[in-house]
Amino acid sequence: MKIYHENDVSIDSLKDKTIAIIGYGNQGRPQALCLRDSGLKVIIGSVKDASFDKALEDGFEVMPIAEAAEKGDLIQILLPDEVQGMVYAKEIAPHVKQGKILCCSHGFNIVFKQIVPPKDVDVIMVAPKSPGSEERKEYERGFGVPGLIAVYQNPSGKAKDYALAYAKAMGYTRAGVIECTFQQETYSDLFGEQAVLCGGVTELIKAGFETLVGAGYPPEIAYFECLNELKLIVDLIYEGGLGLMWQRVSNTAEYGGRTRGKKVIGKESREAMKKLLADIESGKFADEWVNEFKNGLPNLKKMREEGAKQQIEVVGKEIRALFEKK
Repeated sequence: MKIYHENDVSIDSLKDKTIAIIGYGNQGRPQALCLRDSGLKVIIGSVKDASFDKALEDGFEVMPIAEAAEKGDLIQILLPDEVQGMVYAKEIAPHVKQGKILCCSHGFNIVFKQIVPPKDVDVIMVAPKSPGSEERKEYERGFGVPGLIAVYQNPSGKAKDYALAYAKAMGYTRAGVIECTFQQETYSDLFGEQAVLCGGVTELIKAGFETLVGAGYPPEIAYFECLNELKLIVDLIYEGGLGLMWQRVSNTAEYGGRTRGKKVIGKESREAMKKLLADIESGKFADEWVNEFKNGLPNLKKMREEGAKQQIEVVGKEIRALFEKK
């Protein structure tokens, strides 16, 4: 898999283009700022809310979404996944015409056909592997976060050049940019969130906490052992992979982890992961999520309410308050 760096890429293909950033939130703001700082022309399309005002405060030309889509040569949609299809159909689609470039930072809506662009427009993805706040921080210190690019449609023959130029303007090529497909990015991203980063790790934390508390251990100790110290371990893994983590923990922790970890994440867990991936690839999860949103998020709201009342959340809030700087 080829990794693109600074010297492999030029931003020239976008220098005469107007980039319309649709949405000025967690990704919209840092991307707009970095692109502008790299010398590209950026306008903002937003509804009139706090983000609209923030874009004005940051010195951008801000306008309704439909107007930005009409004026933009490259339209980068950075709205939440669940609203993109609706906004695209109503505000953006009428202005997506031959010669335009449609861009996104996550392939969900293209892959699951919530957005079906015309065949005569380039469709690309430029995806940071980082939260927006980290993107901006790394750019400002002269580096960047890693990124992915993908090409879905290429009628102009220049789609990959546009994607790489955008990635360079964001600083991603300073760290390294990998080319993939829309499907690879979308499926792997959803799987990582569900099986490990958000779903798997939170259930593992709660199960460990509840096991200790159920056995009579103080919830405060259970919180430290199963949640609080997780950051220390993740920081080591981030810094140097699993190998560094094993080197830095005690021999007792290493032996216990290597011999007992598979008893927790065993055959049943791995089979469950395969099922999650199959549901993602088939579109079953996407259909479920889109319907959940259209119905007003009843299940998600209920889970949020129940989650806030769980003992681990109550105890955690109390513990964190003890260690806040006064």
